[in-house]
Amino acid sequence: MSVSQMQRTIAQSVSVSGYGYWSGQDVQVEFRPAPAGSGIRFYRLDLPGQPQVPAQWTYRMPTPRRSSLRCGQAEVQMVEHILAALYGLEIDNCQVWVTGAEMPGLDGSALPFVELLQQAGMVVQPVCRPTKVISQRVRLTDGDSWIEARPSALGQTVLEYHLDYGPANPIGRQMFRTILTPETFCREIAPARTFLLRQEAEALLAQGIGVRSQPEDLLVFDQHGPINNHLRFADECARHKLLDLVGDLALAGCRVVGELVAFRSGHRLNAELVQILDHLATEDRQCMKQCA
Repeated sequence: MSVSQMQRTIAQSVSVSGYGYWSGQDVQVEFRPAPAGSGIRFYRLDLPGQPQVPAQWTYRMPTPRRSSLRCGQAEVQMVEHILAALYGLEIDNCQVWVTGAEMPGLDGSALPFVELLQQAGMVVQPVCRPTKVISQRVRLTDGDSWIEARPSALGQTVLEYHLDYGPANPIGRQMFRTILTPETFCREIAPARTFLLRQEAEALLAQGIGVRSQPEDLLVFDQHGPINNHLRFADECARHKLLDLVGDLALAGCRVVGELVAFRSGHRLNAELVQILDHLATEDRQCMKQCA
């Protein structure tokens, strides 16, 4: 059986502290090793009984501009960057212990989480990784936005995102495409940061949201470009949308093989696609046979 088909967890516990972009509340996140087959689970240290929230699409809770999960009375918000880091590094099982509802924004990307998990090291577990293969074309639309899943001729996970803010906008039109592997994720996707327009930021601040965040903490665009910041990639915004897609893809609870192409898609369409793929995608029979 190929090592690449085996499940993985981290070798030791690691932690990071920060504050949530939306709430401004301090929070600590500790990643702990987890048994094979247990998946990714969040644990709320600050709540009685330390309730857990599985990272699965069935527990998704609709929230604006971010991905959130709820199980019973316990919820965790803005989980997409953490989930992207775990999925991108092919970590199948991990306990994520948190001291608050909202995950820390850090630098607005998944890179700090990736570097932390790399420091923890990886352990291969003697259980086959669950994998589902996209076997037919599926397309979801919402106005001008859409996302499509297609079979992959080469048996790879291919991601493509088209961003369109119009030619007169500082963000403009961007497209990024890549084959998802741990190497490409760390190099091409993980460093891409959260972004928004100045008028969007001002509207949130007027509602008392994001008052602790500064333009240096993420990408805030005015008509001239990022305010008090510099781009890591010319197409960083499109790459960040792929980062979000990877995080939402983690809610499938397995590896997904296929080609995913999105045009102005967000968290809601991403999650709806994952739900449909959970029913339509077929299990990787070769992997299942080798694990038998």
